[in-house]
This record gives sequence, structure tokens and C-alpha cells, in this order.
Amino acid sequence: MKNSTKHALSKVPEVTFIFWIIKIAATTLGETGGDVVSISMNLGYLVGTFIFSAIFFVAVLAQIKIDSFRPLLYWTTIIATTTVGTTLADFSDRSLGIGYAGGSLLLFSFLMLSFFIWYRSLGTVSVDTVSTPKAEMFYWMTIMFSQTLGTALGDWTADSAGFGYIGSAMGFSVLLAFIVAIYYWTTLSRTMLFWAAFILTRPLGAVVGDFLDKPITAGGLALSRSSASAILLVFILICILIFKQKAAKQIH
Repeated sequence: MKNSTKHALSKVPEVTFIFWIIKIAATTLGETGGDVVSISMNLGYLVGTFIFSAIFFVAVLAQIKIDSFRPLLYWTTIIATTTVGTTLADFSDRSLGIGYAGGSLLLFSFLMLSFFIWYRSLGTVSVDTVSTPKAEMFYWMTIMFSQTLGTALGDWTADSAGFGYIGSAMGFSVLLAFIVAIYYWTTLSRTMLFWAAFILTRPLGAVVGDFLDKPITAGGLALSRSSASAILLVFILICILIFKQKAAKQIH
């Protein structure tokens, strides 16, 4: 049992400040990268979802198969969840015709269902207790749903709610700062706070990504999606190379 726990522990990164910096950059890359395939390459949201879903499943299988924490593979898998989240959310919101509010509600239901099944199956949804391939599958599926929901929430606040990209980014930043304050000043469940922050970083990245590549007339900077994606990817790689991440400590 100890060997099994150690095996899984080595694949889970320690949650530090740099973890969140890379996570936000990865979610922003997911938005711009997803738009490159579905919009710039004119493949559409459904085809884009199939492409990124295939990458996601391959990355997850590789992540489960390895026996130690590999930062490049871990963050590749995270980026895969953000890109498939982007195209899947856009497909739900726009192609299915249910709108941002309907898409957000649908995806929130899927996320809650994932949490429920994970908890009923293993008794916890804490990332510090992921110690088996089954738990890892729940972990990555939950992350994928959280990334998809985050995309829909970002689009909802920026477009339907009328806050715009900058207003939405500020709003989600304030919510994240509130979670940080709760973390340091209360004893509220760390697991709940982690997932709340993890979910909120996605819409923050989504609206920042849209701000970078949307037309100036729509409130964006009109940057090339490909250029923005390349810059974000280089930034993530630099962070991974400079800041050596450690494996998280597991709760026994």
C-alpha cells in the first residue's frame, strides 16, 4: 500500500504560487489554442472537440502509466483539458443553441456529477489522496469538466452579462483573491477551496485569452491567435524549466 501511495504521489505537483501562475497561463492558452483550431483553421467546434479529446485521452493514459511526477507531461495534460474544454464549451453554448447560461448550467451539472461519483466511489475528492489509476481517472475527468465549465462561465460574464473581457477578468481576480483570504484566515475545507480556485482560474484565463485575440471593436486587442498561443506556450515552458516543481505530499 505504501508503494502504491508513493507511486501516485510522485505524479501530483505541489500546489504553490507558481502552480497557479502556470495554471492561469495554461487556461489562457487553452482558449487561444482552441480558437486556432476551431475558428482560424475553420474546422468548427465539433471537429476541434474530437481532435483535442483524442489528445486529452492519450495524455491522460500517459500520465497514469508513468511512475513519477513529470512536469512537462503533467502540464501538457492540463493544457489538453483546457483546449478540449474550450471547444466543447463553445459547441455546447453555440452549436447546440442553448446559450451561455444553458451551457454553463449543463456543464455545472456534469461537474457536480463527476464530483459525486468520485466521492461515492472513493470517499474523497481531495487531490492529496489520488493513489490509484481509478482515482487518477476521476481526477482528470473532473479537471476536464471544470475547464469546460470555466470557459462557458467566462463567455457568459463577458458577453451575456455585459461585463466585457477586462471587467470579467477583474471580477474573477477579485473572487480568487477572496478565496486566498479565506484560505489564510479560516479553517474552511482546503479541498473545497482548491477546487473553487481551480474552477475560477479557467474563466479568468478564458476572458484573458479572448481579450488578447478578439477584434478591437469587440473589446479585444486583435492579436493573432497563433502568436498569442505561441507566446503563452513559451512562457509556460520557461516557468517549468526555471521553477523546479516538487511532487505533492500525500495524506495517508
